[in-house]
Amino acid sequence: MRAARLNVLFICSRNQWRSPTAEQVFRRHPALNVRSAGTSASARRQVGEADLTWADVILVMEAKHRSRLMQDHAALLAGKALHVLDIPDDYRFMDAELVTLLQAVVPPLLDLD
Repeated sequence: MRAARLNVLFICSRNQWRSPTAEQVFRRHPALNVRSAGTSASARRQVGEADLTWADVILVMEAKHRSRLMQDHAALLAGKALHVLDIPDDYRFMDAELVTLLQAVVPPLLDLD
């Protein structure tokens, strides 16, 4: 177990369903601090410089989110762990299938037991 908590930023497009679900699922994990944001101008909470500076690990739902971040914030992403979860925009907030999927794919990327 790490001495310090890992800062994890979950990103989707509009910060409406997928990334807030991920934030909710992992917010009580003792090894993590979590936030969520979106890449779209219409996002509920748009990702910003402060989020990217804060994050140790960035988990995006789709490759297009990684591309958008690289296009807009390449310098801030240098040296940061950034993973694509390959979770399509097919789920609503706290959808049981989405929760199960997140619980399966996220822990191995963060080296959680």
